[in-house]
Amino acid sequence: MVIKTEEELKGMQRVSEAVAITLQEMKAYTRTGVSTKDIDEYGRQLLEALGAKSAPFETYGFPGYSCISVNKEFAHGVPSDKVILKNGDIINIDVSAELDGFWSDNGCSFVVGEDIQGIQHLIDTSKEILLEAISQISGGVKISDIGKLIETKAKKAGYTVIRDLGGHGVGQSLHEAPDGVMNYYDRFDSRRFRKDSVVAIETFISTRSKHIKTMSDGWAFKGNEGGFVAQHEHTILITSGKPIILTAANGI
Repeated sequence: MVIKTEEELKGMQRVSEAVAITLQEMKAYTRTGVSTKDIDEYGRQLLEALGAKSAPFETYGFPGYSCISVNKEFAHGVPSDKVILKNGDIINIDVSAELDGFWSDNGCSFVVGEDIQGIQHLIDTSKEILLEAISQISGGVKISDIGKLIETKAKKAGYTVIRDLGGHGVGQSLHEAPDGVMNYYDRFDSRRFRKDSVVAIETFISTRSKHIKTMSDGWAFKGNEGGFVAQHEHTILITSGKPIILTAANGI
């Protein structure tokens, strides 16, 4: 959406703070021996206490209140009481919600316990690239140039990017224009970021795969060539200068 009034700005700030606090608290709650269903239920309680409603549940009938993905599954994972977290697992929690007609989205990947799978560098790289990409976004900047930055930084760090998923506009619904704020350079994409618009920027940094493969449940994604993927996401307000990170409270 494009922010036109102070009321709209305050609405986006409220919902963004709600999803950011919920993500931060869900991350702190995560530990070995806990199921992803337990974490999801905790997140539902947090959102409801803040007056917010789960976006994937409300929009898509998703079988959970947040997307929680573990190890080779990296996005759109369905919370389950059968998935019990173990030391060294990589987990991704993606929280999006609606509050008073406004929508916001954020997510992060992290290691549960010790980094016994050697993936902390991947996670750190994903986070660092996200923050650098955001720092370069302002009204008029080409969307493809941000994709080029993400892809170039990932390659320099020894990784690749998932080419099927990317960021998106958000605000009056969960997914809006501009859709497809991708993690790679598309020379045919002439679109530019618009001042005063709200966009969810996210990285999908991969050890091996470049594309997604949908799991048998019809929801979760894994890489087409295996490996691990780290995702980090902020909802931002684009300005004529540095953007405002509306979900900064999540601590990413």
